This record gives sequence, structure tokens and C-alpha cells, in this order.
Amino acid sequence: MSPNARAIAFYLPQFHPIPENNDWWGEGFTEWTNVRQARPLFEGHYQPHVPSELGYYDLRSSETREAQAELASAHGIEGFCYWHYWFAGRRLLESPFDSVLGSGKPDFPFCLAWANHSWTASWVGRPWELLVDQTYPGRSDYEAHFSVLREAFADDRYITVDGKPLFLVFRPDKVPDPLELTDCWRELAHQAGFKGLYLLGIMNAGSDPRALGLDGGVHKGLGHLLTFLPSEIQRRAEARRRAQVLLERPGLAFIHQAIARSSRPSWLGPLGAVHDELGNRLLLPSVCSYQELIDSASRWLEVSDDEFPSVIPNWDNTPRVGRWGWVIQDSSPELFAEHLRHAASLIEDRPLEKRLVFLKSWNEWAEGNYLEPDERHGRGYLEAMREALSSSMVTPLRKTGP
Repeated sequence: MSPNARAIAFYLPQFHPIPENNDWWGEGFTEWTNVRQARPLFEGHYQPHVPSELGYYDLRSSETREAQAELASAHGIEGFCYWHYWFAGRRLLESPFDSVLGSGKPDFPFCLAWANHSWTASWVGRPWELLVDQTYPGRSDYEAHFSVLREAFADDRYITVDGKPLFLVFRPDKVPDPLELTDCWRELAHQAGFKGLYLLGIMNAGSDPRALGLDGGVHKGLGHLLTFLPSEIQRRAEARRRAQVLLERPGLAFIHQAIARSSRPSWLGPLGAVHDELGNRLLLPSVCSYQELIDSASRWLEVSDDEFPSVIPNWDNTPRVGRWGWVIQDSSPELFAEHLRHAASLIEDRPLEKRLVFLKSWNEWAEGNYLEPDERHGRGYLEAMREALSSSMVTPLRKTGP
């Protein structure tokens, strides 16, 4: 039977300590720190999320990386798309992928996505505090960046489309001159002996990726799906966003964040009461049901040839941002499979090379957005995905070239 999709899962390489995070947040900080500390913020709120068979792993462990790849491969995922961080010559969180590349293990396909955004302290209420600035110095930096990527592109495991290495850019609209970047990289790719590059940006539906020098756009996952929700939910979310901008001013941020991370603001006496009165709705996470989300998304009936769908198994980013988060309730493996089948149906008439669907994500635990086994569902999401992609168990389409 012909496969119905090439499923690629975004992969967060944050689960290991680095000197920068030690300095900013304390010795040994990783994403697990937020995940472990998460607590319910309202009645019926499912927190914390606890990993099961892989545990609170450390990505410096080759055994962990091998186990992840074995799970993914056994359940229909073609490969991982590792988030890649480049700040004008400075790399962060690079160790897990460099180990994969250097060791040749796991023997599991991969590609890279450049997470081109500045790092701030926004998740603790200090968005004005810049930790690492994302800048774009120009061609010399683009050349240096490509020289780092070239080794990965040349690896036999690297995922391709039409024989070209697949590379994603998180915020292509933030690049000051995207055509200069993409023209430079395509030129360098040809000089290096590749057939070219297949460049995708993560974009809003209806955006024109080709105007940015890209071959296509990947939908923004939750951000895309929320556009289908009823207008009342969207209005509440916008009001909450404006309140957040106000309350995260330096003079108010400390007070707000102390309250926002409390499961019972009323314990804080008059201050908590005022806080609740001002934001009984605004200062609670925005909530909708997964069923509501996929029912709304089912009205999405077609995509253009240069658009690629993404799907989410769940979402709850309150471990990172407290009461400013979005919570998708009542997700289940069965509903996720329905969501995935719908996304795959949108691209079923394409050639296999371009029948890409992106899974967001493999392991974004602090967003409640993961496929790895947990204590509530075990391997349920993986097994549901395998069923939805049962016709996708094919030899991955990898690199051809040097």
C-alpha cells in the first residue's frame, strides 16, 4: 500500500545542562526543572506530566538517544528534525546533535531547523532581559553558518526532498534580507556538490514562502489551529495577551509572576484578591478542548502545493509560563490519530517526496507537547500514530550527493 505521509518529528535538544543555563537559572537546570515543578492551576488541570519508560533522561546519554530513535522508528516516524541554535557564530544546545553526527548513532534519519529567535527571560516574567540576541550580520555569517551545516547535510542519514537536504527556519520573517540568505546558501550548496537545498519556513497559513526565498511553509502547529477556533475564544486570548504586556512591565512583573505561578492566588490575601478580580479570566490559562480544536481544524479542507501541515498531540505550556499559558484539555491518542489522518489527507495527492507532515513535537515536555511515553498514556500516542501512519512504513528518502 502506498504510504500516506512522511512523518517528521521536531526534537528539542534541551535536556542536558549547559554553562549558560547554569549561570542564568542555577546549577543543573534543564527543561526537566520546569516539568518537575509544574502544578495544577485550576480544577481538572492535568499536571504534572511524568515520563514513564525513558524517565527524566539526559541527552548526553547515547543509550537514551538510541532508545528514542528505536521508539520513533517502530511507530512510523521517518526522522527527527532537531532544533538548531546559531547566534552569529555562537551555538547553543548543540551537544546532543553533534554526538549523533559524530558517532553515526542512532542510524535514524534527521534534518535540522534553525530556531532563529532571541533568548530572553520572558518565561520568568522578564521579557526585557535579553540573554542571547539573535542577529544577522550578513553574508560572512551566512557562509560561516553554512560551513557548520555542511557536515550534517553530507551525512547519509540526512533527510532530503527531491535529493536536496531539507532545512527549516523558525522565523523566516525575522531575517532582514531573507533572499540574500537563501541565495547565499543555495549557491554554497551547489559549490559543495549538493543538488541544492529544500528550504521551508514555519509560517502562518496563506503566507507566501517564495517571497522569502523558500520552497514552502510549514504551518505553526497550535498557532495555526487556534485560528479556526470560535471568535469568542480568540477575543479572550487577545485580551489576555494585552494584560500580559501590561503586567510584565518591570515594575509589576515580580508581583505578577509570584501570583501567576501560585495554584491559589487567594492565599496571598488582598493582593491575590485584587489580582483575581482584575483577571479572573485574563489571568488563568486560555483553555479549549482538543476535540474542539480538531473539529474546528476539520474545516481546513485544502493546502497549496507549497504548504505542509503540522499536527500536535497535546498542548500545555504552563510549566514554562504559568497562568499565561495555553491548555488544550482532554487530548487522547484516538483524537490525535484523527487529527493526523486529516492532515495526511490534505497532501495525499502529492508525490511521496513532498508528502511531508510535521509532528510537533517528539519531546517538548514543558509544552505538554510530546509523543514519548508518559505515566498517563504509556505508548498510547505512539501506537495511535503508528495506526494512522500504518501505510507509511517505507525506506526513508535520504541524501544523494557527496
